[in-house]
Amino acid sequence: MKPTSSSPAARTLAAALREEREARKVGLRRLADRLGVLPQVLSLWEKGQRLPSVEDVSAILALLGVTGEKRDRIRTLARHAREPNWLASSNADISHALTALLTFEGTATTITTWSPLLIPGLLQTPDYIRAIMNASSVPVEEADKRLRIRLKRQEVLARPEPVRLSALIGERALQEPIGGADIMSDQVDHLLAMGRRNNISVRIVPAGNGYHAGLLGPFEIYDFADTPPITFVEHVQSSAFLHEGTQTVAHQRVAKMLGERALSEAASRDLLEEAAH
Repeated sequence: MKPTSSSPAARTLAAALREEREARKVGLRRLADRLGVLPQVLSLWEKGQRLPSVEDVSAILALLGVTGEKRDRIRTLARHAREPNWLASSNADISHALTALLTFEGTATTITTWSPLLIPGLLQTPDYIRAIMNASSVPVEEADKRLRIRLKRQEVLARPEPVRLSALIGERALQEPIGGADIMSDQVDHLLAMGRRNNISVRIVPAGNGYHAGLLGPFEIYDFADTPPITFVEHVQSSAFLHEGTQTVAHQRVAKMLGERALSEAASRDLLEEAAH
């Protein structure tokens, strides 16, 4: 059964409800009995194949003992579940935005990523990730957590049926000495190795060719087997998940334009090999 709503907030709500139940080791049938609903209905809610009401979500959270900010965030997701776009714009939204990324990356068939100034997250080495964290003054404990999560996210590229990744990377991302020369050399070697995989395409968009719409910022497009695509746009203090058709089409057009500007995979390998030395 396809989701009744494939919006970013609806899919994140489903994942959040499932996570909270499983974190408390409460069985699906047991929770359904306490709610007074059929287990099949609760299962559909947790899979995003049917949308619960805000009242149903409140009842679930109360039975699971979810309180405070976390309860408020999940209730907010429920209120916005039918809206096509979702803006995660506060620190309180960070955990749900991350849940959304894990959900979309894990269920996508293809991911198209455009990264003009940094190596895309799914292709970053641990040392490159750590260098970014250090430069961002992230506390050590939080940096360790983010590193583990990012490396966990990368597993979608190596699972038995891996996601297809089309990575369009700005040439300037290779020129920024993130962490120093040794870390960048290892990072470029990693790009070369990942680009040899059948499910991964790494192409470099040359710098110095004037203005194009990609200079406005990075984005990712998640394509799914049975639901419309979702576009992810990240800013300093907010993240936007775009599901509205016009928004997605606009980003698909930019991705197509970037693909036309990008070097071929072979020429990109040559450039990377030169940059690695």
